[in-house]
Amino acid sequence: MAPAIETRDLTKRYRGGRPAVDRLSLTVPEGAVFGFLGPNGSGKTTTIRMLMGLIEPTAGTAQVLGRPMPRGARTVLPHVGALIEGPALYGFLSGRDNLVRVDSADPTADPRTRRARVGAALDRVGLTAAAAKKAKAYSLGMKQRLGLAAALLQPRRLLVLDEPTNGLDPQGMREIRTLVRELATDGTTVFLSSHLLDEIEQVCTHVAVMAQGRLITQGPVAELAAGARGKLVVTTPDPADAARVLKEHGITITETSDDAVVAEPPPPGTELADLNTALVTAGVRVRGFGVERASLEDAFVALTGEGFDVAG
Repeated sequence: MAPAIETRDLTKRYRGGRPAVDRLSLTVPEGAVFGFLGPNGSGKTTTIRMLMGLIEPTAGTAQVLGRPMPRGARTVLPHVGALIEGPALYGFLSGRDNLVRVDSADPTADPRTRRARVGAALDRVGLTAAAAKKAKAYSLGMKQRLGLAAALLQPRRLLVLDEPTNGLDPQGMREIRTLVRELATDGTTVFLSSHLLDEIEQVCTHVAVMAQGRLITQGPVAELAAGARGKLVVTTPDPADAARVLKEHGITITETSDDAVVAEPPPPGTELADLNTALVTAGVRVRGFGVERASLEDAFVALTGEGFDVAG
């Protein structure tokens, strides 16, 4: 199948500054939940705006659902739901009436089924009880939900979400993750931009990492995490003795604290039980011992040498 999104050397340069997006070549497989990851200011939103035909690229090409953008916007956009930089709402209208206006502006929407379509979208994002409330009284999280409902008024081949959990409490974030998984199961490709590594790792099948306008890496989440080394963690009230024993067995220590030692994973072929036995034999009181797999955060740090907001 052709990719849902494909860019080649996509570039956006604003007058007098460095490129906001610099020669981006990105491939989003059809049916993927694709995490577009990077710190604030890394070029994610500028990329999305080019993909949606909202701004012209300076150079390079972008294809969405097999059509060039922005030239193919009239054909492509009816198949795309999007929430970019927060929803644009009419504050004096209720949540329901906001969705009615959005649906009315869609030339492909059947007005005879509008009420049912709006009701289903509100229910899907948990806003049925607040449907009659004016949007100006909505919290930030409720506004995000309403924007997402607007993107889901029609069945979509592609859903583009820019920081969809912005302003949501932990329960709301879990609900959005569940919704994204359901959409992917139904066959929708989801392109999810975020600066939260933990969110991306929990819901996405593929990921691309941006930094300072450039693509650092892309690929399946599991492969990127597997490419980073895990860590050996020994929990003990005797960290100095534990570190000494581990060094004697060729283990590189990366961090020590009052109650733990963190080290690089043992070399291939090392029997972990023997290593634990060596610690106990040396009089180290071992309270916890194990190798933790690498996370997406570990992979990001390994690639860039830096971290960013992983907790929100």
